Amino acid sequence: METLARLEQVILQRRECDPGTSYVANLRQQGRECMAQKLGEEAVEAVVASLSGTDEELVGEAADVMFHLMVLLADRGISLADVTAEIER
Repeated sequence: METLARLEQVILQRRECDPGTSYVANLRQQGRECMAQKLGEEAVEAVVASLSGTDEELVGEAADVMFHLMVLLADRGISLADVTAEIER
């Protein structure tokens, strides 16, 4: 969880950066619909990797899904702690 907590902080910091130099800021500039679409694309790629890819490919796609989900959560003002609390519930 420490890695995800650090990632959450990086995402929050980079939201305010120049969209020309920060992927997170670029996604934010494009809007929530773009963020949601990107998450969906990554989720589909993870499903495909789970069925016909290598373990390495699935790990990479899972990381992409988690990253893009966290970008979208940050845009909604939802923290990793909020999600963790729901999982624990």
